[in-house]
Amino acid sequence: MKKIGVLTSGGDAPGMNAAVRAVVRNAIYNDIEVYGVYNGYEGLMEGNIKQMVIGSVGDIIQRGGTILYSARSEKFKTDEGQQQAIEQMKKIGLEGLIVIGGDGSFRGASKLTEKGFPCIGVPGTIDNDISGTDYTIGFDTALNTIVDAVDKIRDTATSHERTYVVEVMGRDAGDLALWAGLANGAESILIPEKTDNFESVVQKLKRGQARGKKHSIIILAEGVGNGVEYGKAIEEATNMETRVTVLGHIQRGGSPSGYDRVLASRLGAKAVDLLIEGKGGRMVGVENNVVVHHDIHEVLAKKHQVNMNMYNLSNQLSI
Repeated sequence: MKKIGVLTSGGDAPGMNAAVRAVVRNAIYNDIEVYGVYNGYEGLMEGNIKQMVIGSVGDIIQRGGTILYSARSEKFKTDEGQQQAIEQMKKIGLEGLIVIGGDGSFRGASKLTEKGFPCIGVPGTIDNDISGTDYTIGFDTALNTIVDAVDKIRDTATSHERTYVVEVMGRDAGDLALWAGLANGAESILIPEKTDNFESVVQKLKRGQARGKKHSIIILAEGVGNGVEYGKAIEEATNMETRVTVLGHIQRGGSPSGYDRVLASRLGAKAVDLLIEGKGGRMVGVENNVVVHHDIHEVLAKKHQVNMNMYNLSNQLSI
């Protein structure tokens, strides 16, 4: 293998740049030309592809977002769009592609592999909703962003004796909410995988109020519902002054944590190694701190499982 490409797709995640850096430098170390694809699959179809050198990825390991940019593409989901992308890669002579993103990005990589163009997936999403890996690139940084924000919110909640509902990202997965809720000592954590019924949350708030508790934090995963509506319902049911904070896209930005930089470097480098070995249709991940790889079809077929032991622990500690 003499020429490979790398792209980032879907929602940006802190650490994507560190992964791109690892891909580029490990490829060059192994005497392979590496080309950056700009604007995801949309850029791949348009031929927005440029060769990268060592200096192309200098001083980016600490930067959030992605220097290759990202875009969603409906056209690429079609056979016509996929074939157009393959033709663009053939013009340059690319022999493999590394795709950094989430499950939607991996579906594209899977389709290209089926059409004879080997791809390797690198899990980059703050949602931590990919099976076959304990952590995805960006999750740790987003988690720490939430923890810092909720710490600040708790100061205000304490000062004004209020209940706060904090809505966090995660799409259809509850990992961000669960980890943040446990780290912040939230009174209730609402996740798609195990949503407490509304009445149980209300009763917990009332029990706290009865023993003199004057403020509470409720962490709500976006996959459960709308934070503003939930906050209104809480206030009506408890007569407690309630405020809502929707953290939004602040969770995606910022300099990646040390953990995310190391994880991205390990996974990006391993993706190059797999292409050198002639393997395609794989996803790299980390399990029990060991870098592993799985068939990308199997990864897409399995649903990520939230750690229910942590959920139960959060309930025990928030009595």
